[in-house]
Amino acid sequence: MNPIDRTVLVLQHIGCEPPATYEEILTAHGLAVHRVELDEDEPLPDHHEFAAVVVMGGPMGALDDEEHPWLAAERAYLARAVALGVPYWGVCLGAQLLAASLGARVYTGEVPEVGTYDVELTAEAAQDPVFGLLPDRFSVFQWHSDTFDLPAGARRLARSASYDNQVFAVGSAYGVQFHVEVGADLAAEWALVDSYRTALEDLYGAAGTRRVLDELAETAEANRKVATTVFEAWLETYVGQ
Repeated sequence: MNPIDRTVLVLQHIGCEPPATYEEILTAHGLAVHRVELDEDEPLPDHHEFAAVVVMGGPMGALDDEEHPWLAAERAYLARAVALGVPYWGVCLGAQLLAASLGARVYTGEVPEVGTYDVELTAEAAQDPVFGLLPDRFSVFQWHSDTFDLPAGARRLARSASYDNQVFAVGSAYGVQFHVEVGADLAAEWALVDSYRTALEDLYGAAGTRRVLDELAETAEANRKVATTVFEAWLETYVGQ
């Protein structure tokens, strides 16, 4: 079999935001992972060499080009890949970058979502081969303050009480705002990152970090079930695994 059919490109923006559960699923399906750390100035490879692209989160904004000049090249790269029909799975910042690359506005929302929140599917999601497998309402782990407008021609698949755009899709390209790939161990690692810990304490006070981690530990298995359901469906539908 062509090795291109067996390798997925993963773009990371910080070392502590790996694909986690998603990578476990890729491995279980016999797919290799080629990881590129853009914040470490690693170059973008030819997207023709990969069966799909998975783009993870990060502490920066999708348009923070002045501080992270590689973001402009990444957005252009993603726009080309999606236009060519390369299957795409974007998480949090990865969803915002997808929206921006498709010409939609990305901006800071009115309230952060950090912790476990309910998300509900839209009527359009019932016909979707990926998110249509989930119940109408479910809880997920969130960590974001930025959001985005729906790109032209996109399917809105899920919303929360605060944000209309939690999941959207354009063809085989999916943007997922929440972090169902994150387990309790990885979240504890995030709490050691100064900017992440400060963000938690600014929101919830000195005890905020412990509260969010305890909450995630209690819901980690439910998050994993959501991740497994949707990511396996995306692989089987669009990547052919």
